[in-house]
Amino acid sequence: MPSRRRLARVAAMQAVFEMQVRETDPAVSLAQNILEFGGSGHVDASFAEHLLVGVRKEWSAMREAIEAHAPEWPLDRMDSITRSILMIGAFELLYAKDAPPAVVMNEAIDIAREYGSDESAKFVNGVLNALAHRKNG
Repeated sequence: MPSRRRLARVAAMQAVFEMQVRETDPAVSLAQNILEFGGSGHVDASFAEHLLVGVRKEWSAMREAIEAHAPEWPLDRMDSITRSILMIGAFELLYAKDAPPAVVMNEAIDIAREYGSDESAKFVNGVLNALAHRKNG
C-alpha cells in the first residue's frame, strides 16, 4: 500500500492536472481526490494541501526554472500529466524543506511511471535532477 505522502503527492498532482485542463476549483478537486484515496486516514491531507497551495503560488517561478532545464520542451509542449508531476516535484525541491531531494525525485519518477509513460519518467528524472543540482550548487 502506498504511503500517506505518496497518496498526497498523487492527489495534489491530479488537482494540478485538473486545474490545467478544466475550469474547476483546485481545492475542491483536491478534496475529492483525497476522498477517493480513502480520506485523511490514508492520505496526508495537510501535505497535499501544502503542495497544491505552493504550486499555485510559485507557478511562474517554477515554470521558468523547469523551462531553463528543459529548453527544448517548454511547459506548453509537455503533456499535462508530466507538467503536473514536474510542478509538484519542482515545488518540493525548490521551496519545501521537508523531504530530501532523492526522495522527491524518486517519488516523482515513480508517479510519472504509474500515470505517464517511460518517457515521462526519464524526462521527469532529468529535469528534477538538474533542478536539485541547481538548488544545491
